[in-house]
Amino acid sequence: MMEKRPVAATGMAISPLGLGTVKFGRNQGVKYPQGFELPSDREVRELLALAFDLGINLLDTAPAYGLSEERIGKLLPTSRHEWVIETKVGEHFRDGESSFDFSAAGTRLSVENSLRLLKTDYLDMVLIHSDGDDVRILREEAVLDTLLHMREQGWVRSVGISSKTVEGGLLAYELGCDVVMAAYNPLYTDELPVLEAAAQQGKAVLVKKAFASGHLDKFSGANPVEQALSFILAQAGATSVVLGTINPKHLRENVAVALEVLGEA
Repeated sequence: MMEKRPVAATGMAISPLGLGTVKFGRNQGVKYPQGFELPSDREVRELLALAFDLGINLLDTAPAYGLSEERIGKLLPTSRHEWVIETKVGEHFRDGESSFDFSAAGTRLSVENSLRLLKTDYLDMVLIHSDGDDVRILREEAVLDTLLHMREQGWVRSVGISSKTVEGGLLAYELGCDVVMAAYNPLYTDELPVLEAAAQQGKAVLVKKAFASGHLDKFSGANPVEQALSFILAQAGATSVVLGTINPKHLRENVAVALEVLGEA
């Protein structure tokens, strides 16, 4: 069982591996090397149960992940309170295209819709789903202030951004965010300053693109999964690595490698 890690000063604790669920609900406009069919309800339910049995309690979802939120709300196999659910605001994906709305009204509507789809009365983490212009979104749009207010009201337990730039990640912490989702892997280290800032400030980082969006063949080691997880989890600021898979065998293997890397096997 993987030892849980604190999420900043929120009182929440998450597993060092999280389950990304984009493949639960969307197979258009994604950057994976191979196409895939969406899993059946039974396959989703079994994968969620397996993740829980393996010690994973973090689920990563978003309105931009198509049917993902709705399927989690319908198919979660154990008590909602045993999971930390992280979703997003700002990006929506319809008819094969993304659109963005960082307004106060759009943010509130998005949170309310996520609460309804996920069948819950609170969200553990809500991240701004950046379009790449992180600093402008954080400074000029109403989304962050709206989320911070919703955190005060208890609808949201923690707030952050799924950022695209170092400047955005660092600014998010400066402006009161608890968590940043940042890209980091052996082939891409540009956002290391965000992880270092998190470690120094007692904040949290969810690491995305750990396996270079499925392009493990680009890694040089004999075991690319071990290479990636060893590299990432060696960073003190890396709270959890979010891995998007719908393959039970891969999920088991990834958890086994993480336990070895963390010395918890």
